[in-house]
Amino acid sequence: MASPELAGGDGSYDFHLRSLSAASRDSAAAADPASDPNLLQSVRRVCQMCQGAKEARDEMLARAFPVMSKLFQRCAAAPTQAVASTGVLLLTILQFFLDFGEAVLHDADGSLKTIFRSCLSREFADPIVAERTLDFLIANKTKILSSFPTLIPQFYPLLLKLIASNGERLEKKFSEVLPLMMSAGSFLPLFLSLMDLPMLVVALEKVERSSGTLIGSSIATIQKSAAPEMLLALMDEAYTGSAIEDPSGNSGSDDSSPLDLADPMFLDLLKDENDGIAAKHWISPTISSTLQAAVNSPQSDRLKQSLEMAPRFLSLYFSTALRDVNDSLLCALIPVVMSRYAAMFPDKVFSFEVRKRLSDFILASFQRSPDIIAVLKKPITDRLGEAHDNPAKTELALHLCWAIGEHGAGGIHRKDVARELFENLELLLYENLATSRLGLSQEPGFDSMGASSQKSSQARLICFVVTAIAKLATCHSELLPRARVSLAKVARSRTSDRRVWQRACDYLGLMNEPAICLSVLGPSTAQGNGPGIVDWSGGGTKMVAHVPFYLLAEQKGPPFHDFSFADLLPSE
Repeated sequence: MASPELAGGDGSYDFHLRSLSAASRDSAAAADPASDPNLLQSVRRVCQMCQGAKEARDEMLARAFPVMSKLFQRCAAAPTQAVASTGVLLLTILQFFLDFGEAVLHDADGSLKTIFRSCLSREFADPIVAERTLDFLIANKTKILSSFPTLIPQFYPLLLKLIASNGERLEKKFSEVLPLMMSAGSFLPLFLSLMDLPMLVVALEKVERSSGTLIGSSIATIQKSAAPEMLLALMDEAYTGSAIEDPSGNSGSDDSSPLDLADPMFLDLLKDENDGIAAKHWISPTISSTLQAAVNSPQSDRLKQSLEMAPRFLSLYFSTALRDVNDSLLCALIPVVMSRYAAMFPDKVFSFEVRKRLSDFILASFQRSPDIIAVLKKPITDRLGEAHDNPAKTELALHLCWAIGEHGAGGIHRKDVARELFENLELLLYENLATSRLGLSQEPGFDSMGASSQKSSQARLICFVVTAIAKLATCHSELLPRARVSLAKVARSRTSDRRVWQRACDYLGLMNEPAICLSVLGPSTAQGNGPGIVDWSGGGTKMVAHVPFYLLAEQKGPPFHDFSFADLLPSE
């Protein structure tokens, strides 16, 4: 006797399977296979019946799989002019493949890549397809991670275009998928892509203005169509010496100009798959005109949302990296982070939020593994040498100076690294002392407000350098004589900022009390033990009398601070 699920009737398994089989064979519907609204319902019903079947499940799967496979191939091969979206239908069939792949001996890897390349590349801007795609990835993330671990890292650029087009509405779901995009091959390119999310929005909007709606047309196809012309132009230049004409003319800064599809920057931003290359397109001449046009024109809603989402995505990326990534990948990432500290979308709020997260990540990485400072000695010294290029690089140099001193240049065993970093700090100190004595107001027409701000920034930098020198010499005692010379020069200099002078004098005084100096200025990661040395980590169990008050020598009257010991000592 036939199972009720297989029996005849409008809601039966046979009925829905016949509908799907007819659709997969109908040549008239080949141009738009998803135009029948009942097709999706039939696929869902077949999946539900196979899931709930007990006795006749193997038979049902054996009959359904060939039909589903043929329908999937027809929908994937549908022309770009198709009116109805095939995305939701393909995702539903793909769920059938994942659920019953083992039973029907089907490897879903090819089907997963097909749906990204043939469907999502054309329909990433469709809000329904975008949401269903994220729902699909979230629901199947365990199976995808175990069976297809390279899938999401390979297609993360396509998912970034998805969130760039749909905005904050899908931010929560995208945040659940973001950690799945991180792998050894996508770790560095993903960081750069998250940094450039606002630029991706600008590029997508330029494509939209040049070619119409983003839905239904593959940007990758548009890009490839310009390749033969560019190749011929390069060959012509090589053999005849003629220059390649600029297709954008002299209107590169005009936001309404047509998109230069052969420009490497846009090709990298609009790619669908990860190529494993950390592109450095911020040196591209096109970037200046594009950014200038974006700044001078009113921001679209999508751009505003991307400027708010990108810092939050970076926070999630960094927290995942600090939790799951080994030191080798961190050592590869930190120089890239430092290189982008002053190169980002020129929006004040966005720049502030992103730089805060970049500096927090760098310092957290050094706190987790102080040895990274020794490994990255060359990139760190390069950034210290760029401290005066612009305010952003000055701020980065401040953080690096603090990290060098706080962690003793990587530890007490890193003598050679500590000496080299100490020499760079000395050089930075003497350069700033020389320029501070010369003064900034001697230049004609110099803005007094700008001079005041620059002198304040320079004094702040000198304070950080002086502190780093004192802390580095405290950790590595062989550097103490040179540190005393450096600090004495600061104390004798006629700098106009009293804070710098006072800090140098305080450190010189502390160095006369080695135990107290080690307690105050010693590295937090490797604290020594001995008479007079304070173990601050155990401060919560000590009485106030155990704190050496001779630190406050020559201090009379009420306390000169506004904090309590409860603020300083860790609580249990």
